[in-house]
Amino acid sequence: MQLHAVETTAIAWSGTGLAIGLWQGQIDLPGDLAKLDERLGGTLSEIIEEASFTGKAKSVLAARVGSGDVRKVIVVGLGDPDKASLETLRQAAGAVAKRARSEKCHSLGLSLPVIGDDPAASVQAISEGIQLALYKDSRFKSGDDDKDKKNNPETIELLLPDVDGAIAKDALSQANSVVAGTLLARELVAAPANVVTPVSMAQMAKDMAQEHGLEVKVLGQEECEALGMGSFLGVAMASDLPPQFIHLIYRPKGTPRKKVGIVGKGLTFDSGGLNIKAGAGSGIAMMKTDMGGAGATFGAAKAIALLQPDVEVHFISAATENMISGRAMRPGDILTASNGKTIEVNNTDAEGRLTLADALVFADKLGLDAMVDLATLTGACVVALGNSIAGIWSPDEELAQSLVSAGKQAGEQLWAMPMEPSYFDGLKSVVADMKNTGPRPGGAITASLFLEQFVETTPWAHIDVAGPVWTDGGSGINPAGATGFGVRTLVNWVLS
Repeated sequence: MQLHAVETTAIAWSGTGLAIGLWQGQIDLPGDLAKLDERLGGTLSEIIEEASFTGKAKSVLAARVGSGDVRKVIVVGLGDPDKASLETLRQAAGAVAKRARSEKCHSLGLSLPVIGDDPAASVQAISEGIQLALYKDSRFKSGDDDKDKKNNPETIELLLPDVDGAIAKDALSQANSVVAGTLLARELVAAPANVVTPVSMAQMAKDMAQEHGLEVKVLGQEECEALGMGSFLGVAMASDLPPQFIHLIYRPKGTPRKKVGIVGKGLTFDSGGLNIKAGAGSGIAMMKTDMGGAGATFGAAKAIALLQPDVEVHFISAATENMISGRAMRPGDILTASNGKTIEVNNTDAEGRLTLADALVFADKLGLDAMVDLATLTGACVVALGNSIAGIWSPDEELAQSLVSAGKQAGEQLWAMPMEPSYFDGLKSVVADMKNTGPRPGGAITASLFLEQFVETTPWAHIDVAGPVWTDGGSGINPAGATGFGVRTLVNWVLS
């Protein structure tokens, strides 16, 4: 698919399908669209009236208008203009792209409004929406049966008569980089645990480093032992696959404006350990997604490597499986993390925080200006916020707000949650410095308080992405499956 911008109006464009956006309650077609309606012999206004089209957000109407310069017209609702955002454009563009595919529009002209004072941001959002909505993961299907992919438009032109061509071109390039990172995250999270393993994830990081000029260090069992990573290695003991502590570094040319770190939970499969996930509702069949934080981390790494900002970024993941064997950690075992703190394991299925503990200690020693971790950490966060919203915890309000704002720009919703110090009482242990889980109520909060024990000096935030990394039925620009959630937020945060 070729996607590019042209300084052409909808009135002048010709091709298989022409798509326009209408605001909710926009009864009369505005000037340019009224002229387009005249060109189409009144067909546009006729089909809008016959379908009682109201402009509701993401609603789509399509009709054949003839066999001349334009064969089909697609109308997409933009919703309430007073609530317009970049996500409005992202979702509208995605809805149009999918409808154009079902209508078999080999060429598509898309005319959507520019929102706000930054036309580049609008162009980028539109391009992201198109590409993310049309993506379909068919890697593990035999044969060439992907009819949807075959029907994708061959050419899509964004009709931007009022946007400077150079600005539009740069925005499309930026969108391509962000989409590339998001799709990498989707593919990592969607792949089964016999494909994405700690070893293959480490090799992927090495390949990315070689391709994009990044630095990479992968620490194995012995190196992690030398650093005292007893918490991470305690989780890894039961697996036949070796643990891989992955540290990928992007360094800009010249002096970096800032140095930040991104840490992703990298459990390529989580059986629950001896506290095994069992029975209906346990979710064990979906535990390939337990590396959603690492997927977002490495997806962001790819996007940042392509964008090349003036920021130094460290991407870190302690990758392993949580399995069951004679070597497995047991409930009641005591692990010692690399900062010397001891942890009584009262639940082997709360393993992600154990791997993150040593990863955070490692990142905290890098002299960063700020760092964030992402993890599919708790079902409690899903209960609190549902499947579409990630929770964010941080003792640093400014850092938390910057991430929330980055998510809003990306169309990825983060909700600031409290770090109530008194809740740490639920983690107190008789025999160690702390337990790895507390009471059931407030479980996502106590998880963040646990992680806080392994950050000493660096401003830090924790994002629980357990809900939004996957969607069963598909929603908007996210087809069913892995969403790549977090990549766009991280990129915006790094660039800010």
